[in-house]
Amino acid sequence: MVENKALTPQEVADILKISKSTVYDLMKRRELNAYRVGKKLRVDLEDVENYKNKTKDARPLSTFSPEPSKLVSSPIYEEANDKPSSFIISGQDVILDILCRYLDRHPKGVRALRSHEGSYNAIYALYQGEVQVATAHMWDGKTGEYNVPYIERMLPGTPTVVIRLASRMQGFYVAKGNPKKINDWNDLRRSDITIINREKGSGTRILLDEHLRKMGISGRFINGYIRESQSHLAIASTVARGDADLGIGNEKASLQVQGIDFIPIQEEQYDMIIKKEDLNHPAFEAIFEIIRSDEFRFELQGLGGYGLAELGKIIAET
Repeated sequence: MVENKALTPQEVADILKISKSTVYDLMKRRELNAYRVGKKLRVDLEDVENYKNKTKDARPLSTFSPEPSKLVSSPIYEEANDKPSSFIISGQDVILDILCRYLDRHPKGVRALRSHEGSYNAIYALYQGEVQVATAHMWDGKTGEYNVPYIERMLPGTPTVVIRLASRMQGFYVAKGNPKKINDWNDLRRSDITIINREKGSGTRILLDEHLRKMGISGRFINGYIRESQSHLAIASTVARGDADLGIGNEKASLQVQGIDFIPIQEEQYDMIIKKEDLNHPAFEAIFEIIRSDEFRFELQGLGGYGLAELGKIIAET
């Protein structure tokens, strides 16, 4: 009888002779039972043996998972054959879903996984080697620039290229007709305004916090500041239901929710960050070919809500 020992994901990977990210994929698809001890994931040895017995006569399983989140690090390329073992793109915009579809069918492409993290966490995951591509839209209130100041601070000693994807209009979601007469950031000083906030680490949350810092306002004095939601659509829907007077998000999401108005506040830049050491691998060559193609541009134009004048342009190197 197998001793029911608790194993770490890395120990499971060593037993099964697979990458740690594949172990996480198996957990997410519930093909391998796992549980949490505090913030750590553990797997019983008995469950590993059961998984091995169950799959002995089965065909190899795909490692693809459509919505990975917070995957741990794995090598991009297996040393033996220089082929990708996992390829993860981190960010929340639908542009990345379209990019993954193009990558899947490109001759040099890969089956890419998606990690739906906010900008700050995406860049941190790139630094840790947990993802291969990060995206961001973080405004620096001191310089007025997007992304590059954060990349330089958060990726020390890591040369990168920063590629422009799109510009997007950020603004306020308010109830239809704007009954509270909300116009700009100064309205956050009002005691009769309740907001719904984005999660820490998202570009939208950073935009708000940077403006509050410049205005000398503490978030604890704003009604609803501690209440968080995970997407532009969820924020807009909260305002539409009347559960908040104000939310912040991009214009595109506002067009998908009835019962709200959108007040433009600030144009933001949405960029992709890649490590320079990876640029010569075929998958990254495929990304450049895709985002600079007419087909990709035309599809994004059809969606609306994006400024694409600099799509595919390298706007900085760090």
